Amino acid sequence: MKKWKKPDIQELFQKKDLAGLTKALSHPDLKVQWQAAGALGQIGSEGVDYLIRGLKTRNKEIRIGIIEALGSIGDARAVVPLTSQLHDSSNEVRWETALALGEMRSVSAIEPLKKALHDADKYVRYGAALSLEKLSWVPEIPEEEALLLAALQEWDEVEQLGTSAITAVQASLHDLDRAIRLNAVMALRAMAIREAIPLCYEAIRDPDEEVSWEAVRAAVACGLPMRFLPRALARRPRRRKNPYIAAFLNFMLPGMGYSYLGLWWGLLIFQVDVYATLWAFTTTGELISISILFPIYLALAIHAWYIARKMPDI
Repeated sequence: MKKWKKPDIQELFQKKDLAGLTKALSHPDLKVQWQAAGALGQIGSEGVDYLIRGLKTRNKEIRIGIIEALGSIGDARAVVPLTSQLHDSSNEVRWETALALGEMRSVSAIEPLKKALHDADKYVRYGAALSLEKLSWVPEIPEEEALLLAALQEWDEVEQLGTSAITAVQASLHDLDRAIRLNAVMALRAMAIREAIPLCYEAIRDPDEEVSWEAVRAAVACGLPMRFLPRALARRPRRRKNPYIAAFLNFMLPGMGYSYLGLWWGLLIFQVDVYATLWAFTTTGELISISILFPIYLALAIHAWYIARKMPDI
């Protein structure tokens, strides 16, 4: 394991050692990372060009620190290079970038931040909304206002915008956080407008049971006939466990097939089997005959298969 030496951030700062401070951004100690980013920010505009070049690194921790430092410096030269980071695969990088752009105090940061309100991640949308407020941006149309309010999780106000909020709600329906998706679906239900039916129909296929159920209620409130709902639900990802995997596990490791199905007593059966086998071996000096165990394990396998087949698949 690599042993990290704790750098002297103050000394590096006094020397204006940009390379040393940048390297410290990847130190495993978070305090060191924060101190290094702060020191880079204090160096100011003379380090901006170096930091912008550093955005090309593949090290995520270093990039986050560089973005933080550029935000602290607030030099307008960093706006365009930072904008490219809003398309990064890491939500942490995109979030830090959205926050940093708010520190630029440049109107050129507004457009990329407006686009970030459509991001699939709640942190990025929230950071973009905060930065837009910091830049004193005022939505020009109701659709933009809805995106801003949804990013800030102001759902009561989103609901009041009706059809203008459709795009904003759609962005939240794709969030990884099921709580966000649930709030979005409940907003659709409160809006109760026919324009929301396609979103409700899509949300019925959500893998989370509560989100899917609320989507059914929202669809009805929006005017979708009940007879169309089963078709949407039929396209939902199946959640039933594989009966053959349950049977195989119970045959090879009695009880583990039940655990695979989420049955708490599966582990208990597994432990009993292990202790019984050890007891038999220590008392007789021989393992229990296969002719005795085979019928038992086969019965457990068939039982696990049967239970899995009876479980609901939605």
